[in-house]
Amino acid sequence: MSKTTRTRSKTRLSRALGIALTPKAGKYMQKRAYAPGQHGRTKRKSDSDFAVRLREKQRLRAQYGIREAQLRKTFQEAKRTDGLTGENLVELLEMRLDALVLRSGFARTMAQARQMVVHRHILVDGARVDRPSFRVKPGQMIHVHDKSEKTEPFQVAAAGGHADVNAATPEYLSVQLDKLQATLVRRPKRAEVPVICEVQLVVEYYAAR
Repeated sequence: MSKTTRTRSKTRLSRALGIALTPKAGKYMQKRAYAPGQHGRTKRKSDSDFAVRLREKQRLRAQYGIREAQLRKTFQEAKRTDGLTGENLVELLEMRLDALVLRSGFARTMAQARQMVVHRHILVDGARVDRPSFRVKPGQMIHVHDKSEKTEPFQVAAAGGHADVNAATPEYLSVQLDKLQATLVRRPKRAEVPVICEVQLVVEYYAAR
């Protein structure tokens, strides 16, 4: 799939879900906020409860760029964890390595953050990690490999080049952007995570399956 095709696909999905999955999609949605397709401008009939829950689940999955099996597995773990299942779900997803690379300002999009991890540019406590789903533990440091620091994408990041599209650094991260280093200080709290999702609807979706 070409870069142009991927961009169009992300934009179309963003419009369908009502959230901007990339900076380009966000700009496009400001111009055309309605859903894609010939009936996008028309008023839709009320969605069923199932459709509403399904869309919310799809929203969460799309923002993290994960497969259905990955989301379902994390949901099952969230159920077994003390506390509210929906909040646990988002907090566990947020501790993924690719998510924290994005929140730290090293990448511009979740897809770029995932690519950085897969291409072995990212280290955790000095060891290369090439799994985007790797669960970072509080106290662990995320940083960029010495050789990778000199490449253009990371030079842009170190200079704060993604500040225009990324949310402010959350309090669960301590970031030294100029050094391309970040430490997960503690477990994230749902209220701090910059993800648009009614998590209770996601819980209800899986509970009904």
